[in-house]
Amino acid sequence: MVDEKKEKDFWDKVDIVLRPINGLLTALAVALLGYYTSSILRQSEVRETNQRVYTELMSSREQAESGLRKDMFLSIMQIFLRPEGAGVESKMLNLEMLAYNFSESLNLKPLFSHMERQITTSAGSEKKDFKERLNQVAKEVTNRQMVLLEQVGRKFSRTVDFEKLHSSPGGLELESEKLVLNNIEREFMLSVLRYDPEQRELTMELGVRTPRESANVQRRTFIVGFYDFPMIDNTRLSNDQRASVVVNQLNEGGADLTLVYFPGSYASLKEKVSYDEVVENLRLLGQPR
Repeated sequence: MVDEKKEKDFWDKVDIVLRPINGLLTALAVALLGYYTSSILRQSEVRETNQRVYTELMSSREQAESGLRKDMFLSIMQIFLRPEGAGVESKMLNLEMLAYNFSESLNLKPLFSHMERQITTSAGSEKKDFKERLNQVAKEVTNRQMVLLEQVGRKFSRTVDFEKLHSSPGGLELESEKLVLNNIEREFMLSVLRYDPEQRELTMELGVRTPRESANVQRRTFIVGFYDFPMIDNTRLSNDQRASVVVNQLNEGGADLTLVYFPGSYASLKEKVSYDEVVENLRLLGQPR
């Protein structure tokens, strides 16, 4: 009984000594937990505030930029639509403004053709300079679009010999090419049907075969010249993809062409994705990889 009493007294003393320490540790743990929780909440609030401010700033910036582009577009178009008309220099300057700011969302070929007719019928010694300036703008717009599309797509080039074209009444068939984009292989077949030297335009036929879908060839006949830009003038393919032919060089002896095969998301802003393509994209996103 004495030993039990001594052992009990020992543990009582231990309990008396440790009880304040346990209380202190509990209080410290509660304080640390509270501080950690409040710190996480503060960081979360800061992130949410920063994200909200950033979103508001970007939205305000986009609205301001859209408003500026809208005002600029209306101002430029008034020059072309003014009843009394404007000089070639003024129209040329405004066409350059349109081309360098709106070429990805507007089909500017009618304005380019209009300017070419204006330059042709105008009087003065600057006619040749205006023609070169017009062609230079068209080439720069095409090059800018092609640089982007080549980064996200595939391409191949072909040369057209006009002597061979003239000796081929049914059209000149160019060498076909197979390209693969996003695991989809397509065979592209180009044929030149005729050349209009006055308009400097080629009438062409594009054939596209997609082996995994069908053995049939999708065909399209179109006219292409310096004023046809790939993001605007292109052929819609399955799986939200596009193909476009551009004229790089053109002279009396022949032409240098490039076909670019690219995702539909990089087509013109005016292009609307069809309902079937939206459903197909959602279906593909839901499939396991």
